[in-house]
Amino acid sequence: MSPASRYTYLGPEGTFTEAALRSLPEAATRELVPMVSVATALDAVRAGEAAGALVPIENSVEGGVTATLDELASGRPLMIYREVLLPIAFALLVRPGTGLESIKTVTGHPVAQPQVRKWLAAHLPEAGWESAASNADGARLVQEGRYDAAFAGEFAAATYGLEPLVRDIHDTENAVTRFVLVGRPARPAAPTGADKTSVVMWLRTDHPGALLEVLHEFSSRGVNMMRIESRPTGEGIGRYCFSVDCEGHLQDRRVADVLMGLRRSCREVRFLGSYPRADEVRPTLEPGTTDGDFTAAADWVQRCMDGRG
Repeated sequence: MSPASRYTYLGPEGTFTEAALRSLPEAATRELVPMVSVATALDAVRAGEAAGALVPIENSVEGGVTATLDELASGRPLMIYREVLLPIAFALLVRPGTGLESIKTVTGHPVAQPQVRKWLAAHLPEAGWESAASNADGARLVQEGRYDAAFAGEFAAATYGLEPLVRDIHDTENAVTRFVLVGRPARPAAPTGADKTSVVMWLRTDHPGALLEVLHEFSSRGVNMMRIESRPTGEGIGRYCFSVDCEGHLQDRRVADVLMGLRRSCREVRFLGSYPRADEVRPTLEPGTTDGDFTAAADWVQRCMDGRG
């Protein structure tokens, strides 16, 4: 298939990312290519070798996936076009014939460890943990005999000739991982009424109240921030940028006004996209923040300028 029909994802085969990608209707008509890391999946899109990449960006237990946040904040710009929410539960995958008492080493993606730490302490307190590039890669390492067991999705067992010794492992009920489909910058899809906008912003100066001033751009326009995380810029200790998700679409007047305010007050702002919310939840708008309210206010200012206020 041509690059336009190709999607990359954090591999290898059998990852939760692949499961999330296959939940998209368009995945059935695409060539799905596993990559060894988030960076290589996104670089394939930047290089024009794929139309999009699905990567994890947030977990309800551990928060943001730093590899994805950092990649989206640096390098050639990319845009988020949609998101997928996937409930997460792990299985303990082993080679056939392996019993719980013989497991001395376990592996999985670093993000998996906090989600199974209590179970591991209760059932395999002496087992040593070694991180893998992904949960599916951990399953591959078990297949090769390098570890005794891997925490991965149960669906990965058949791919690597393993057996699920224990199913439905999770320390936190209803754990969910959020994935985003990323492509090269283009016009955002039309608003649905249940949308999300993502940006990265760099403060202009470091002074008392600098972040508060930026947050006021959102609060004063009634735009709800759904996530904010700081990430180091690499410019020195204490130098951070901020990754933000907020309710609404770029075409919503309140959101556009926020972005204009950020553009004026920040050293740099990177627009990461406006896209449909996977949960389809519509925002509750405060009085004075609808598009009609912004239009009426602009009309009033124009009347004042015309001497008709």
